[in-house]
Amino acid sequence: KGTCFTLYFPITKEQPTDPHLLAPSMLTCRGQGERILVVEDQKNQREIARRLLARLGYEVHSVASGEEAVEFIKQHQVDLILLDMVMEPGINGCETYQRIVEHSPDQKAIIVSGYSSTNDIEQARKLGIHHFIKKPYSIKDISQALRLEFS
Repeated sequence: KGTCFTLYFPITKEQPTDPHLLAPSMLTCRGQGERILVVEDQKNQREIARRLLARLGYEVHSVASGEEAVEFIKQHQVDLILLDMVMEPGINGCETYQRIVEHSPDQKAIIVSGYSSTNDIEQARKLGIHHFIKKPYSIKDISQALRLEFS
C-alpha cells in the first residue's frame, strides 16, 4: 500500500550556454563574502539556507535558536541576520532582534517565515526590519532580498 510517483525530466544534448549570458540579473545578486547568520530552529531548513547562501557567495554561520543568536552576535560581527520569525521553544524572531539591537543597534536583518501574522510583520517593521521572505522561498527570492538589504 502506498503511492507511486513517476517523474519525467527533460534531457538535452545541447551544451549549456555561458551562465553569464543567461542570468545577468542573478549575477548582480551574488554575494561578495558578506557574513550572514542564519537563525532557524528547524535543522533541515537551517541547512538548506546555509548551503544556498554559501552557493550565492556569502560567508554563512548558523544557530538553532534566538537565544543562541543573541550570544553569537555578542561575540561575532555579521553583515546580516536571516531570522526565522517563529521558533520553538524559546524566543521568537522579533524578540531575538530586539535583544540583538540592544547590543548592535545597526544590525541588518531579514525575517523569514511560513507562519507569521500581519501583527508579527508590523512589529518587525517597527523594530527596523524592512524585508520579509515567505517560506518556501526560491534562490531568486533570497538573493534579491539580500541585494536590496545590502544596497
